[in-house]
Amino acid sequence: MSCQISAERIKATIDFHGHFCPGLAIGIRAAELALRELDNPRDNELVAVVETDMCGVDAIQFLTGATMGKGNLIHRDYGKMAFSFFCRESGKGFRALLRPDVRGEMDEELADLAKKSSSCMASEADMQRMAELRALLQKRFMNLPLEEMFLLTMQQQGAPRPARILQSLGCEHCGEKTMESRTRRFAGQTLCIPCFTQVEQKV
Repeated sequence: MSCQISAERIKATIDFHGHFCPGLAIGIRAAELALRELDNPRDNELVAVVETDMCGVDAIQFLTGATMGKGNLIHRDYGKMAFSFFCRESGKGFRALLRPDVRGEMDEELADLAKKSSSCMASEADMQRMAELRALLQKRFMNLPLEEMFLLTMQQQGAPRPARILQSLGCEHCGEKTMESRTRRFAGQTLCIPCFTQVEQKV
């Protein structure tokens, strides 16, 4: 079944991100899956945990209302095309992993073309072919049934705890106020992470 999000909302998502691409399409479908599986929770009840920093995260933010500022959009820098969603109210949660074979046979060709492009070795024909493949992927992602696009695993441990307001401490090296949980102790001083990194480095 093709994407059930309205054309108007999809256009607004593209406008928010700045362009349409395969990565954004993945995020749109992941958000659609979250809203469907969690029964359209209010944005402050939904928690999204993303394991990538790719374009699709913007779609998840825009369509679900989860944001880093509210503490219900959490980035874990694992480099995986995986997204977990929780509803605080119901306690329900799941992890969606983009199926490894979802790109069909386009992955290898696209990777080769991207490598050529990044090294300025791509011809005009290469660039045209890359644009064609990306458009095909976008269409594929927007039309695949969600079950064929993602592997779902139900989560038992519940949503990550809500963000807490913590005390800010002054870094004893630069003087800048720093959230207590992000400070380090070194040689009897309380330091922010950048200052700690400078003095603790062994090389």
